[in-house]
Amino acid sequence: MRHEREGGYMTGRMLLFATALAGLAVAGAHAASILPPPPAELDAAVKAYVRVPAGRIALSHVRLIDGTGAAAQDDRTILLNGARIEAVLPGNATIPKGVTVLDLNGETVLPGLVGMHDHMYYIGRPDLDAQGHSEPPVVVPQMPFTSPRLYLAAGVTTLRTTGSVEPYTDLNLKKQIDAGQLPGPHLDVTGPYLEGPGSPFIQMHQLADAEDARRTVDYWADQGATSFKAYMNITRAELGAAIDEAHKRGFKITGHLCAVTYPEAAALGIDDLEHGFFVNTQNDPGKQPDTCPATTGTPTLAAMTPDSPDAKALIATLVTHHVAVTSTLPVFEQQVPGHAPLWPQAMATLTPEAREAYLYLRDRRSNAQRDLASTSAAVTAFHNDLGLERAFVAAGGLLLAGPDPTGNGGVIPGFGDQREIELLVEAGFTPEQAVRIATLNGAIYLGLQDRIGTVAAGKNADLLIVRGDPAHQITDIENADIVFKDGVGYDTARLLASVRGRYGEY
Repeated sequence: MRHEREGGYMTGRMLLFATALAGLAVAGAHAASILPPPPAELDAAVKAYVRVPAGRIALSHVRLIDGTGAAAQDDRTILLNGARIEAVLPGNATIPKGVTVLDLNGETVLPGLVGMHDHMYYIGRPDLDAQGHSEPPVVVPQMPFTSPRLYLAAGVTTLRTTGSVEPYTDLNLKKQIDAGQLPGPHLDVTGPYLEGPGSPFIQMHQLADAEDARRTVDYWADQGATSFKAYMNITRAELGAAIDEAHKRGFKITGHLCAVTYPEAAALGIDDLEHGFFVNTQNDPGKQPDTCPATTGTPTLAAMTPDSPDAKALIATLVTHHVAVTSTLPVFEQQVPGHAPLWPQAMATLTPEAREAYLYLRDRRSNAQRDLASTSAAVTAFHNDLGLERAFVAAGGLLLAGPDPTGNGGVIPGFGDQREIELLVEAGFTPEQAVRIATLNGAIYLGLQDRIGTVAAGKNADLLIVRGDPAHQITDIENADIVFKDGVGYDTARLLASVRGRYGEY
């Protein structure tokens, strides 16, 4: 009898082990689908934006921020061989014959950015006026032309769409980028938002129950989605079902939550939480189970100083459950009057209508007549989040980075990814640490750290080259010059010129 029980126990252990191995194999396949082999040939529509064709190339006399978090290195030479980095050498190293040499003295090389909250759409508010009034419904037009070009121009070479409104568009966009037919980053396509009843977005499916959540995950996994995202009105039962189903398929699931709190989501097994600590509603007054309060987390964050017992307990829970957190500081700095820069180069990408709508909203936030209590709470919450993100990393948490470019014209694809790095430095990270969060940490989460995320021999030739020295002046991260993806050097200026005045239209 004892033998039978032990045999049954061992059989169960073997089945669990086999299931785990199968899950790892599936996850590996998903990771490979995010970074497929480069196309044999680029279409003419893509070649128009190439400054440096793939080949044997030496990036000579550059400063290197390698993505590991280590101090910047001066005067290095990086050898590229097709889609791979061949070697990282001293600046005075002998360069092999037949290699095209780019003398980049005064410029800095970084790993291609890994954007972990980067959308392909723009939220529109019909008939928005200077008083902030608009008419329903809120609409979400897709930006499959401008967004990929903006990301690539800024140095984002891999990104997660982190919630799709038109998932078929995103899936087809990925196929065309991977085939060399369109310029853009490598894409981890997130399925449609897993949202419950009461969504303000008319284009989102609203889950009926837990079984609907399972079916939705299965359907979009079969269609080619490689990650999932839960949204504000999902219930615990629906979220738990979605997590279980996603994990069976080898996928990870993140969440911009509200009805479900951070501790509840961690207990259910979620892999990632979006928006830093801004949308955790665990201590919002009157919070009811499975219901998103109108306060959407501001009271919880405004009261949660980084050294408070609640903060320490929450961070310990997240780290223990291996829950990553995605920092999206650019979208939340918009709530702090006067904090966000008015970046002329970024503003130039917007349509006149989108720029006007953004300036209306920006002016309202800066208006002295604005509710001072709300302003004070937003400022306190913002500064608490900076400290909480720093404390989360210090405790061993995996912090990811992305800007959340949705419908606020102050947060634009690519430009927002660069701004996120600047704000991480404001939070107290060194420039090198901030770059690691925006590169290697995202690669680790995606299971791609052996391919991307750092500048090292054998890795993908996915690189951002900027004029200046972000290690000493972090705003130099804005000076993108050339972006290498799969060993092909794209011209930032040409890409930006192609979308000038169009973001918000298509």
